[in-house]
Amino acid sequence: MAVVTIRQLLDSGVHFGHQTRRWNPKVKRFVLAERSGIHIIDLQQSLQHIDNAYEFVKETVAHGGTVLFVGTKKQAQEAILEQATRVGQPYVNQRWLGGLLTNFNTVGKRLARMKELEELDFEDTTKSGFTKKELLIKKRELDKLHKSLGGIRNLTKTPSAIWVVDTKKEHLAIQEAQKLGIPVIGILDTNCDPDEMTYPIPGNDDAIRSVGLLTRVIADAVAEGLIQRHQKPAEGESAEPLAEWERELLEAGAEAAVEAAVVEAVAEVVAEEVVAEAAAEKKPAAKKAAAPKADAAEKKPAAKKPAAKKPAAKKPAAE
Repeated sequence: MAVVTIRQLLDSGVHFGHQTRRWNPKVKRFVLAERSGIHIIDLQQSLQHIDNAYEFVKETVAHGGTVLFVGTKKQAQEAILEQATRVGQPYVNQRWLGGLLTNFNTVGKRLARMKELEELDFEDTTKSGFTKKELLIKKRELDKLHKSLGGIRNLTKTPSAIWVVDTKKEHLAIQEAQKLGIPVIGILDTNCDPDEMTYPIPGNDDAIRSVGLLTRVIADAVAEGLIQRHQKPAEGESAEPLAEWERELLEAGAEAAVEAAVVEAVAEVVAEEVVAEAAAEKKPAAKKAAAPKADAAEKKPAAKKPAAKKPAAKKPAAE
């Protein structure tokens, strides 16, 4: 079963490419036609590549991997933040810091510094042991670290894969991933190079709805992989403990399944009642037609006999 339909892709504008003069000839096999100087992407191929990327992400997360969501352009910032937070994955939606993957040891030190600053009490100078000016400087430093590294605060090692929106803008992330051999899943617009991605998804990377739809699909694959990771283990193995957000995700899915079962059961009961009422209405009509005439005669009231006339009163005799 497809994880997304062509109708959803059309409604989100995934099929719109760039102007024909800005295209990359390597994407010619993904272009369906040209309309008003704009390339139209073949959504049949997009569906196939979406399924491939979905299966890869699901299996990667099911085996304990993580997916880094990357999208710093304005159209992608909100979708990246929302979907990555929903499934508890690291993300970068402000600015890609050079060496974020290739120089991860230094990045880890900055993460430790950010967590150290978070423990300070910026409201009370007596408890912190710093002056107001020092606390103000440290608060600015913490805000800067939150903006650049807040999305990867729980990232303890390099990710297993990265999801990229607009590979031309995020060329630094692509280069670092290629150096480390990290698979890249990304949106392949008509001005991008398909050779830079391991799992390209032909689509529009400039529309908010298109970016939001494709990012949600990848996040759903991550969620399904997490659920598969925490299924009942084999004999002799211990299950990995669930995080709070993962437990909420599983409970939400269970509640939805229960509600669907209840609705189905109620629908069956209502259908049975309707059939029973229809059958009950037909039976009295048949009985009335087959009733004997004798019963009808018995029900008629008996004819009343005429009342006897009383004798007239005699007049008294005249004297």
